[in-house]
Amino acid sequence: MDPILVKMLAAAVLGFAISAALGKVLIPALRRLKAGQSIKEDGPTWHMAKQGTPTMGGLMFIAATVIAVLVLNARSIFVEGDWTCLFVLLFALVFGLIGFLDDYAKVKKKENTGLTASQKFLLQLAAAILFIVLLRKFGILSPNLYVPFFGVEWKLPWVVYMIFAALVITGCVNAVNITDGIDGLAAGVTLPVCAFFAASFAYAYLNWNRPGSAAMTVFSAALFGGLVGFLVYNFHPAKVFMGDTGSLFLGGAVCGMAFALDLPLILVLVGIIYIVETLSDIIQVTYFKATHGKRIFRMAPLHHHLEMGGWSEAKLVFVFTGITLVCCVLAFFGAAGRFPAM
Repeated sequence: MDPILVKMLAAAVLGFAISAALGKVLIPALRRLKAGQSIKEDGPTWHMAKQGTPTMGGLMFIAATVIAVLVLNARSIFVEGDWTCLFVLLFALVFGLIGFLDDYAKVKKKENTGLTASQKFLLQLAAAILFIVLLRKFGILSPNLYVPFFGVEWKLPWVVYMIFAALVITGCVNAVNITDGIDGLAAGVTLPVCAFFAASFAYAYLNWNRPGSAAMTVFSAALFGGLVGFLVYNFHPAKVFMGDTGSLFLGGAVCGMAFALDLPLILVLVGIIYIVETLSDIIQVTYFKATHGKRIFRMAPLHHHLEMGGWSEAKLVFVFTGITLVCCVLAFFGAAGRFPAM
């Protein structure tokens, strides 16, 4: 077996072990700190039973990813000067910090409102711009949009690309946050996304020797393992929620991986559930305002609509994750043309 594949497997196992072990310590600690989730009153009535479930559990897979990456990528980062993985990790951590501040405010006020929408947007926008500038400065990212399956590139002026990238990142991160509405959903859906990026980075390294790909393979696999460890406690009935700490970190990580691969358009396919969930929310709000009170969905986002139609939380997670898995398999073939064999 190729060394990069062994390292990828080691990252997944280490990420799982750390995350699962941390859950044994973190969940009781969050209970003692009374860091419980406040449930929206306008959500499904049966969700009120989840009131007080510990939140900020995303710290489990965040810590697991950080430790696994620093242990397995120490040489490539600090000796060989491969900054790609470090930039992506720090980028995701910034979003995790924004989420932590939001969660902390919610816990302190005992309400389901933390930072204001404008505060979160400005912080996310600043992080997105800085990240894209760094990737461009270090030659990791080109200002050209590669179109998967068609094998063509759209050459954009750098300013236009910056605007596009900032909007994609802020939109995707918040879409992951919206998807985190029932037990295990955001983590479950993101598992095949992480697997896709791990496979794509490995392919780019083995067939094209793309700089940074080996370290990013470890990052993707470590996050995959960390999410599996988190799902031990988050699958229905959840003993802990990831909170905005976890969902914003996940959103940042997914975007970071896409841009580090220089394939942001692939998010349309691998992030199909994030997109559909967000669109259902936008459509519902827009239609409600335009018709002065009428609704298209029983409740938005889509997972709540299906819940009210009789779908169990477990069924939702399995179906949405299955759809994402199929899309990720297709996406791999679309992405493979970006890095033809040498």
